Amino acid sequence: MDAAGLRAGGHRAQPLRQFVFKVRSRCNLACRYCYVYEMGDRGWREQPAVMAAGTVRVAAERIAEHAAAHRLGRVDVVLHGGEPLLAGDQELIAPVRAVRAAVGRQSPGTSVTASVQTNGTLLTAHRVDALAAAGIRVGVSLDGGLARHNRRRVDRGGRAGFPAAARGLRLLARRPEAFAGVLTVVDLQQDPVETYESLLAFRPPSVALLLPLGNWSNPPPGRHPGSAATPYADWLIAVFERWWNEPVRRTRIRVFEEIIALLLGLPAATETLGLAPATTAVIETDGSLEQADSLKSAYDGAARTGMDVRSHSMDELIGHPGFVARQLGVDGLAGECRRCPVVRVCGGGHYPHRYRDGAGFRQPSVYCADLERLVRYVADSLAQQVQPLHPAHPAPTVPVASTAPTVPDAEAAS
Repeated sequence: MDAAGLRAGGHRAQPLRQFVFKVRSRCNLACRYCYVYEMGDRGWREQPAVMAAGTVRVAAERIAEHAAAHRLGRVDVVLHGGEPLLAGDQELIAPVRAVRAAVGRQSPGTSVTASVQTNGTLLTAHRVDALAAAGIRVGVSLDGGLARHNRRRVDRGGRAGFPAAARGLRLLARRPEAFAGVLTVVDLQQDPVETYESLLAFRPPSVALLLPLGNWSNPPPGRHPGSAATPYADWLIAVFERWWNEPVRRTRIRVFEEIIALLLGLPAATETLGLAPATTAVIETDGSLEQADSLKSAYDGAARTGMDVRSHSMDELIGHPGFVARQLGVDGLAGECRRCPVVRVCGGGHYPHRYRDGAGFRQPSVYCADLERLVRYVADSLAQQVQPLHPAHPAPTVPVASTAPTVPDAEAAS
């Protein structure tokens, strides 16, 4: 990627808006599909287990500097790991306090939102109260609301993590102001509607249904590259049908809401869909600045930039070729993606899903067929509902590639 040439040609980097603090580089679980510990990257072995207080302070100043330089209205701080709740309460909250203090000094017009993504097994009533008091919302990773859905979420001794996670989720359900939602990886071996319905028992305000991290060289389970079969779309459509036709919406489902928003011409708030530029930076426990964690599923070192908070600014980070490539919108996609009618919605698919050994990331997603089927299905459902309400106006249709805008917006954590 010729970053200098692109800048000379008019490309302008978009500022970062989300900052992921890796407060812990180790985890108390050993989930069998984990992209950090079980896939291509081994960088975690070189990281200190804990982010030092000095690293937190320097990172906070860098974020505030960036917010001031770009007059950002908001920045998002995400506490991540490993398992972030391995840290004590005050240590866990420290990065959020540091960023708020630094931003307050350097960029007082910028608000700071904060969340933590956890496996939920270490949540207690006291901890939920402490996080809520600090204005930190809690997202929990879970593969369904039943024990059998979570058979791959085990500790290193093979013991199930579900009972402890379920206890944590019940505590969060009592504090909805602190509950961000549940993140679930699609498992084709589980019934989709049962999975969805079982998660509702924990009263999550939102559910993120994520496709497993895989690519052309390391295909996800049940996805045969080049096949016209659409097992993941079929799974998601079953959930969509139940969710879409409910008389009362019981939770938000991010993937469906994002597709609907994009069909209506609104910007996306996630890096997995749409053409918005990547605006998430990861700060490792040693202060290294990296791209999104999900890239680690492609190959060892895919997320690394060679930069760190002590020696580099956030503006330098967005000039890295990896960030440039992920901020090009439709111009950064493979030719067949640029010509595809659903490109404005699918955005070529999640960046890590495009990888192929020896060819890099410039090809369609390994989930291409699934994404096209899902987008078209949602578009048809939306059209059927909108048309009777507004007979004088055309219903939403799948847009053509030539009309696709690139709209910057904050990404969700990977």
